[in-house]
Amino acid sequence: MSDIDASDLNSDPSLFEMMEERAGCTISPTLQKSIREMRSGIVIMNEFAKWANFYVIVGSAAGALIGLQFVVLTLVADRPFHGMAEAGAAFGSPTIVHFSVTLFLSALLNAPWRTISIPLVTWGMVGFVGVVYVVVITRRMLRQPAYKPQFEDWLFYSALPMVAYAVLAASSFVPNRFDFSIALFMVGGSALLLLFVGIHNAWDSVSYHVFVASPKEHAARDRGDSK
Repeated sequence: MSDIDASDLNSDPSLFEMMEERAGCTISPTLQKSIREMRSGIVIMNEFAKWANFYVIVGSAAGALIGLQFVVLTLVADRPFHGMAEAGAAFGSPTIVHFSVTLFLSALLNAPWRTISIPLVTWGMVGFVGVVYVVVITRRMLRQPAYKPQFEDWLFYSALPMVAYAVLAASSFVPNRFDFSIALFMVGGSALLLLFVGIHNAWDSVSYHVFVASPKEHAARDRGDSK
């Protein structure tokens, strides 16, 4: 096989006939299938390996930011306000979910898979569940009484996450018609978008508590003391 490209074994059955002629024996269908599966596994692992550093960076960032969110929540826990539970479900929980999905995708794409089926179905399911989750979050944003969402809120809490999860779900269908590497670019883009959306939303929540909620609390307390 020194002058036969092993990558052609998946697409050109005549190469098996050439190998049989050279070897002077017949290659059984079972062996042919094993060779194809082995070659497919090598190609998949090579494609995944190209993204290893990317997912190490993205996954590490997501994991660290999840920890910081717990710290921030602890710091603002002693400053409750009307509708805090509803607002937290609409604006706080999605940030943790986006970071967690990014971390999960990083782990999923760094696992030593021998077949594309399992990761493909898994990230596709994550994408579909994410789309449903964004719809639920949008309803929560409409119903919570603590804060009236602005355009920027609709963009980062609803529109962009919907795009990220929709692309992630759609990428699970790409290998059936296009090159597998295109699907990996779509998954990587979705993970990166979710990471940056989470960073924006985390900063947005902190800045709201520091620059808006806290001054209102102090102003109300000062008015009470003056009376």
